[in-house]
Parts: sequence; C-alpha cells; structure tokens
Amino acid sequence: MKTRRQMLEDFVAQDPNDSFSRYAFALELEKEGRELEAIQQLQEVIARDPNYVPAYYHLGRLLARRGQIEDARAVYRQGLDAAAAPDDQRTRGEIQEALDMLD
Repeated sequence: MKTRRQMLEDFVAQDPNDSFSRYAFALELEKEGRELEAIQQLQEVIARDPNYVPAYYHLGRLLARRGQIEDARAVYRQGLDAAAAPDDQRTRGEIQEALDMLD
C-alpha cells in the first residue's frame, strides 16, 4: 500500500502542471521533515502557476523558519501581489500578517 506522499508524488509525475497535487506533495514533504524538498516543490508550483496563491504563504513560512528572512519577505510580497489579482482577501490577509510578523 502506497503512502500519502507516494500517491501525491505519482499525481505530480502524471501531471507536473497540476498545482494542487504539487502543493499537497510539498506540504506532505514538510510534514515528513523534508523542508528543502518542500521548498523546491513550492517554488515549482509558483514558477508553473504564479496565481496559485496558497503556495506563497507556505513557501514564505518555510523560508522564515530556516532563517531566510529576506527571501521570505520577497515571497510574501509576491504573494500579496498574486492575491490581489483574484481578489483573494482571506489569503492576502494571512500573507500580510505573516509578513508583518517578520518586521
């Protein structure tokens, strides 16, 4: 029986442009303590789909946790811009709050 991570990895392999599957895969990697791999997957989500707003929040959070504060700020700012486009006020508020906590 496959693990959740293996199933998500298969989904990403089947459709590399599926933002949700790659995002869920990244969160699963994070749960397993594989932060660098999670960061890479979240960066890939954003590169392939700049409007996938939740990825910015989680990528910024991981970068901040690793002490990469300036990188986290930059990601959060990009996320604010991306969240403004689809008028996603909830996610925009979460990202703004995370950015404010870094200051």
